[in-house]
Amino acid sequence: MTAQNETIFGLRKGAAWITLNRPKSRNALSATLVNELYGHIEDANNNEQVRAIVLTGNGSAFCAGADLKSPPGHLVDGKKNIPYPEVLNAILESRKPVITAVNGAAFAGGLGLIAASDIVVTDQSAQFSFSEVRIGVIPAVISVVCIPKLGSHNAMKLFITGEKFSGKDAVGYGLAHVAVPRTDLEKAVEDQIQMINLGGPNAVIECKQLVRKIERLSVQDGFIEAGPWSQRIFSSEEGSEGMAAFRDKRQPAWIKRE
Repeated sequence: MTAQNETIFGLRKGAAWITLNRPKSRNALSATLVNELYGHIEDANNNEQVRAIVLTGNGSAFCAGADLKSPPGHLVDGKKNIPYPEVLNAILESRKPVITAVNGAAFAGGLGLIAASDIVVTDQSAQFSFSEVRIGVIPAVISVVCIPKLGSHNAMKLFITGEKFSGKDAVGYGLAHVAVPRTDLEKAVEDQIQMINLGGPNAVIECKQLVRKIERLSVQDGFIEAGPWSQRIFSSEEGSEGMAAFRDKRQPAWIKRE
């Protein structure tokens, strides 16, 4: 595992683990951290051995939001870094599914990372808050990824009050999928990775693209898009192998024998 200045990147069991590594600052989003995070997502997507990307934090917090002393996109040593919306979009458009393991508190901009992810596993007692309103600003950028998860009903209440809510509450609000005790967090994430690894590598990639695209279309346009898409995947080499394995009552070729 190789440590960089403000992140840690490592490969484990077919997954790329990216850890926000500013525990003294509660993993606040500095320009440097965001720049490194963007690069790690690119690296993971370009690695054929990676089936999933895991995003988590080091220390007691997942992410406290933007570092107001050196916010994302801020000039560092005369060099302009990557704006935060580009990182959120990189997560959304990542070919590999992104699992966020919320190890602790997540405030403000940190909730954008969570909402942009595909699967979210959280410490059930972790504290969440759209805290921007408490300092007289608004969660404008992250609203793009948070409102589709929360719905306008929940977003309105949470945005305008800035109230804290737990990881368990986050499941009910639609921000997380699984809430477990902190000691079970890593095991719960590994369970998600294992399930992803059972699927065809290309099918997993296509499923992520399917959800992102179909949700933006009308029902009629969705059927028009889905028909040829389904035919293409069913007739693919991977699809043929999967169906043959099912008929033959064996594991498909992409399942690694240990």
